[in-house]
Amino acid sequence: MKYVHQELEKDVQSISGTYAPTKELRLKHDGGEVLCIIGRAVVDTACCGSGSFMYATVPGYIVSWKRGTSDSGLPVSEVEPVRDDETRRAVARELREREYIYNIDFW
Repeated sequence: MKYVHQELEKDVQSISGTYAPTKELRLKHDGGEVLCIIGRAVVDTACCGSGSFMYATVPGYIVSWKRGTSDSGLPVSEVEPVRDDETRRAVARELREREYIYNIDFW
């Protein structure tokens, strides 16, 4: 799968507020590296309330790192999603301990 790297610290408008990726992590695991995107979200235009939270998105194992560019000029990496439940638990545990993030989404 292709992962298009987003500009860090740049707010993206959504229907309920904004979000911004703030950091890219390359976690070593089983002889490879797992790409994890850390970000913040602010919900301030939703009809049901407001709030903010940190999140992590895990595109997967890095197959190739920034070896291309998107049509908009952003770097593109190739990733392989983490499918193994045990590996997902290990990555989530490290993100909780290292970044104090509990909202974790795997591709």
